[in-house]
Amino acid sequence: MIKLSPLNQRRWRNFSSNRRAFWSLIIFSFIFFVSLFAELIANDKPILVKYRGEYFTPIFNFYPETSFGGDFKTEAVYSDPVVKCLIRSGGIDKCFDEPEKTIGDIDASEFDETTDGYERGWALWPIIPYSYDTSVERPGAAPLPPNGQNLLGTDDTKRDVLARIIYGFRLSIIFTIIVTTLSSIIGIIAGAVQGFFGGLTDLLFQRFIEIWSGIPSLYVIIIMFAILGRSFWLLVLLTVLFGWVGLVGLVRAEFLRARNLEYVRAARALGVSNWKIMFRHMLPNAMVATLTFLPFIVTGTIGALASLDFLGFGLPSSAPSLGELTLQAKQNLQAPWLAFSAFFTFAIMLALLVFIFEGLRDAFDPRKTFQ
Repeated sequence: MIKLSPLNQRRWRNFSSNRRAFWSLIIFSFIFFVSLFAELIANDKPILVKYRGEYFTPIFNFYPETSFGGDFKTEAVYSDPVVKCLIRSGGIDKCFDEPEKTIGDIDASEFDETTDGYERGWALWPIIPYSYDTSVERPGAAPLPPNGQNLLGTDDTKRDVLARIIYGFRLSIIFTIIVTTLSSIIGIIAGAVQGFFGGLTDLLFQRFIEIWSGIPSLYVIIIMFAILGRSFWLLVLLTVLFGWVGLVGLVRAEFLRARNLEYVRAARALGVSNWKIMFRHMLPNAMVATLTFLPFIVTGTIGALASLDFLGFGLPSSAPSLGELTLQAKQNLQAPWLAFSAFFTFAIMLALLVFIFEGLRDAFDPRKTFQ
């Protein structure tokens, strides 16, 4: 069991006393934890297959159709009725003689006569039998409305909306965590150096930030994508390069205010190094203002990713994107389920994050005490 210091115990009590933040943390953590296992929840491949006494894991490994008694050496299409029949029957020829039959149409007694003593096979499927890029086989023109097969309907290319939301939610949060963490580290260090040392260091940094902030980031992203191609890590790098300046001014002001306080002077008189004073003594006092601004960075990052995807300059077109779902909602006004799905996904995600950071702000505020 982790033993918290008295200070961290007080912070946890302050956070947990804010019931809205506490329950938002639980709900968000549960949703994000579930989305981390998206491949086990929404996939067009079975989680586990038993065929002729052997076990296969299609979601993790490549298996050709020949592994299940088929003719092709390409990866098995597990949603194909013939492949399903081969797995269940143990590879009998009946599956090829009458491929139009469903598995339920073939008498189970036929399997026992032709499987060389092997027991019938089976496949364990995810709850949602579609991945984010799987084309749904349903009659009608896309986008298709919700039904028992697709709980949130399909988009304009017949991909399951719920599966894309699960994958897109995970991708958006991971992208936001990486960008926010790196941007905050760089911004806090830069602001701390400016505010603590001041003078010429502060002046040069300020002029650099003014020039850097004036660069049109959207044009740079478009140019870099045109040269290097669209990729997740390139977008992370470009977003961090232009996003770290958000915290600099706030941290700089806090350090400028605190650098002449008595505890800082006392630490200097005792010979404590500048870096230890900055990040061990001064930074905790600046964290309240920093955490107050952090929700804007988080929500801004999610909004920036969605906006870039909406404009077509974000993640690769093959990636699950909430911004691309919003674009489809705009282009298909006759399919309101797309707009509702995108709206409620963003609303719930952003509301939970804002409530959580609101509780963190209270937890780090030294003026707040547990009641």
